[in-house]
Amino acid sequence: MLSGAMTRARHYIPVLAAAIALTFSACSDTSSSLERTSDHIPRAADGARWRTGSRGDPVLVGAGDIARCYPADNPTAITPPALTAAESTAALLDDIDGTVMAVGDNAYELGSPADYALCYEPTWGRHKDRTKPAAGNHEYLTPGAAGYFGYFGPQAAPPGGYYSYDLGTWHVIVLNSTPQWAGCQPPKTSPEDGRTCVGDPAQRLWLAADLAAHHQRCTLAYFHHPRYSSGLHGSQYEMQQFWDILYAGNVDVVISGHDHLYERFAPQDAVGHVDARRGIRQFTVGTGGAELYPFTTVIPNSEVRINSTHGVLAVGLGARRYEWVFVSTAGSKVLDSGRGGCH
Repeated sequence: MLSGAMTRARHYIPVLAAAIALTFSACSDTSSSLERTSDHIPRAADGARWRTGSRGDPVLVGAGDIARCYPADNPTAITPPALTAAESTAALLDDIDGTVMAVGDNAYELGSPADYALCYEPTWGRHKDRTKPAAGNHEYLTPGAAGYFGYFGPQAAPPGGYYSYDLGTWHVIVLNSTPQWAGCQPPKTSPEDGRTCVGDPAQRLWLAADLAAHHQRCTLAYFHHPRYSSGLHGSQYEMQQFWDILYAGNVDVVISGHDHLYERFAPQDAVGHVDARRGIRQFTVGTGGAELYPFTTVIPNSEVRINSTHGVLAVGLGARRYEWVFVSTAGSKVLDSGRGGCH
């Protein structure tokens, strides 16, 4: 089954370059409707690979909420990893060169060493060497997220689990949202409430310092818990303090997971108002392989919502611009695409 998935993946093509023909102005921003972008990915010759974005740009690709190979209530009922949805999304990665982001809750149910060995390693694990991971709350169901840090080692920046790196002309920040989220209990119910919690002050100080020390025009951050969501878990007001710092630092794009679905928002300011000039565009991509969640209450500025399929988000990071595609495992379709300019 694994070899069959690899064979299918060889046909998946230069996804981003074929899906979006770009003509950018310095600050262009185009939103694409689901109907207009639900086209079959054109096929290429066997062995063709997508190595970069449409202008030779570096690519960041991935999802969160990834590898489940047994039911939550029955850890002895192991599904062969090659038959899981995590294998289907891993097969998409097989044909997309670039940096892989694993956006938390990477190995279910407990993020334990056994979960990483049995569920994650046989699927997304084949891309481990090019993965820049983030931790989720399920990782911390194993004390100290020992399974996560043990599996990824220095790649996960222990013990704090937050770090940054440069990718082309972009600065990329990886945050560990679980200590912030856990330090804001009980759950917060408004932006103002979210600003009152203790959270993770050391990480917030690091984030502000990292943004001040890097002056790239374009910045992207990813972490597990989404500040905004129309899904089952809903908006995580515990992330408000992160969002305030990111907005003040002129961050362009934020990618999260946690809700097992895909959702794209218009660029928003610190309190969720549309801000086309310097707002942050958030993607929720909890579609890496775990069971999918329903949408509950559609919140303002939600532009695209998909919860019928697993898939990965690929972002081409250009000079003063970015482009994205959400690629589904169902029929190898591009279900959302677009482009934007950096602040």
